[in-house]
Amino acid sequence: MDIGIPEKQRVKVAEGLSHLLADSYTLYLKTHKFHWNVTGPMFQTLHLMFETQYTELSTAVDLIAERIRALGTFAPGSYAEFGKLSTIKEATDVPKAEDMIRQLVEGQEAVVRTARRIFPVAEKAGDEATADLLTQRIQLHEKTAWMLRSLLEK
Repeated sequence: MDIGIPEKQRVKVAEGLSHLLADSYTLYLKTHKFHWNVTGPMFQTLHLMFETQYTELSTAVDLIAERIRALGTFAPGSYAEFGKLSTIKEATDVPKAEDMIRQLVEGQEAVVRTARRIFPVAEKAGDEATADLLTQRIQLHEKTAWMLRSLLEK
């Protein structure tokens, strides 16, 4: 494989992207669970907002996994692998709506931090495609975190 990025650098970028994939998938699963289970006076707003967010994350995990494959490595795809790679904790209960929002803000911010950690690795490798993907993910997750945070302000 010769795409202009040495193998060691491709592998290092792909390893970072595997963490991003795990965080994104875990956040997808948490957001989808909250979409199904939210209750209370903000039900309609949150139900629709969470649906928009998990739908976007569903597309994102595919893009991230395909980038990993384009770099010549295999993408993780099991709960066990994601559990080892993700910085986001799974939701094992059904919190109140406000706590759902807080957890999703934390998840969005965690994805941003993971993407930022990979960025210098991609830049050093001259991997503009991954850098572009990371930039888009950072922008989207920062905006989503802001929108969720605004629901908590009183």
